[in-house]
Amino acid sequence: MAEDLSIALAQLNPTVGDIVGNVAKLMAAWRQAQSRGVKLLITPELYLVGAEPDDFILKPRLQKVIRDSVEAVARDTVSGPSILLGTPWLEDGNLYNAALLLDGGNIISCTYEHDLPNYGPFDKKRLFAQGPIGKAVSWQDTRLGIMLCEDMWTPETAIELKKQGADLLIVMNASPYQVGKQHRRYDFARERIRETGLSLVYVNQIGGQDELLYEGGSFVMTPNGEVKVQARAWYEDVVYVDFKRQEQKLVPEDSPLAHIPEGDASIYQAIMLGIRDYVRKNGFSSVLVGLSGGLDSALCAALAVDALGAANVRSVMMPSPFTSPQSLEDATEVAKNLGCRLDVIRIDEAMSVFDKLLAEQFIGCAPDITEENIQARIRTLLLMALSNKSGAMVLAASNKSELSVGYTTLYGDACGGYAPLKDVYKTGLYRLALWRNENKPDMALGPERAVIPPSIIGKPPSAELRADQRDEEDLMPYETLDGILNYLIEDDLGVAETTMMGYDPVDIRKVYTMLDRAEYKRRQGPPGPKISRRHITKDRRYPMTNRYSDKWNKQPSD
Repeated sequence: MAEDLSIALAQLNPTVGDIVGNVAKLMAAWRQAQSRGVKLLITPELYLVGAEPDDFILKPRLQKVIRDSVEAVARDTVSGPSILLGTPWLEDGNLYNAALLLDGGNIISCTYEHDLPNYGPFDKKRLFAQGPIGKAVSWQDTRLGIMLCEDMWTPETAIELKKQGADLLIVMNASPYQVGKQHRRYDFARERIRETGLSLVYVNQIGGQDELLYEGGSFVMTPNGEVKVQARAWYEDVVYVDFKRQEQKLVPEDSPLAHIPEGDASIYQAIMLGIRDYVRKNGFSSVLVGLSGGLDSALCAALAVDALGAANVRSVMMPSPFTSPQSLEDATEVAKNLGCRLDVIRIDEAMSVFDKLLAEQFIGCAPDITEENIQARIRTLLLMALSNKSGAMVLAASNKSELSVGYTTLYGDACGGYAPLKDVYKTGLYRLALWRNENKPDMALGPERAVIPPSIIGKPPSAELRADQRDEEDLMPYETLDGILNYLIEDDLGVAETTMMGYDPVDIRKVYTMLDRAEYKRRQGPPGPKISRRHITKDRRYPMTNRYSDKWNKQPSD
């Protein structure tokens, strides 16, 4: 075993499919590591194509491009340091999630993921062949115990690597973000350390890919489970660690430990990164936000300005006869606080035109939700027209509570290119607004001051689509709604089990029915960043045609 070892953790932000760009970013990190005298640079899993690539990686042409690119990187790095590269890899007709060790201009070993996850956002059993249980890789007087993704979540691979004489555990991961997940990673890492007595290096991806977010937070632990190296969350980073031999073990030396944000601070930064990467990786530079004077759109605008800068956010207020003067004032103050452009386009005339167009068709029909939905769709029509003319992406401000129960207008406020608040319940929005008024993330491009007026946070939520409308009168108090939804969605409980949690059975049945019936709306909505365990569309997939609720409606005892 080597007396010492220097390693670079390349916590990078790849773009799915941008092989050339990802290689360029890798080479920049490699040159930086070379200047530091590092011996081995490690990337996250699937780095070369970016995670999660889904069926994109099944293209035969892409698989050839991957092989050619890997061979070129190997040739270009012949002088060292070596690279442990995460990539899909085709071998003998099977596609694997692989870790390739590039050394001396050659691919000297291939390690394949053994424990393929097939839950939540993961579909690896359909995409990849299962690799054999890992084997320790001999490299420069050191035996590397390499694990990919789920291999760290179970003991089998780590125990086998220890049996084969591994000196160090290396975990290459693209582990999606959810609140509190970093502590779970620590817990699993410590379990593998207890089983093997080895130090562990964990390299995670950073960045946003469609609805998945990766916060980085790479780390190194000692054989005692102590974190000695901690990379930042939500930043690209190349982190260096030196190992010394102590009592026949490679032990990491001390390094400054980055602070890992938690709770609302973490959620806010996660959504910021989601906006920034989704907008920029899809070729946009600016966004449009429909400001209503309410909390959701105000928070959406604040997140957009923090992510992209005020010059790249355009807000539009579209008042109707039902819009209160207070909402006009609040929207104006939000735009002023954020420093972004605000345009005001009244929709009164457009509403009158639709009334006239449909007057004959609606003879004998009293005004109802139809007219309310027309207002929401007029606003979306205007936003999409501005989007087409300007090239800016529309952000939808819908939240998880309202999307869950369908309290949103299809082809109206539910529409847009991206929905930043899609996985945040309404009660969570209040916490985020209060947090942002007192804090500014390091990476935020918005102002230092409080940005969301207290009048917005304090007033009763209203869609303002009819006179004196109150959201909680249409639904129920958001604390109750979100509490019930938490059990129905996050825990997947039924009506009877949720009743045992202390909620009114009438409220539970109402929410259950709305949740069930709104599946078709959610299927047609925009993507939005996953921050919880059960994202409303990424993790929870229910049939739109479904009569299960009809059965329990007939059985009150259920």
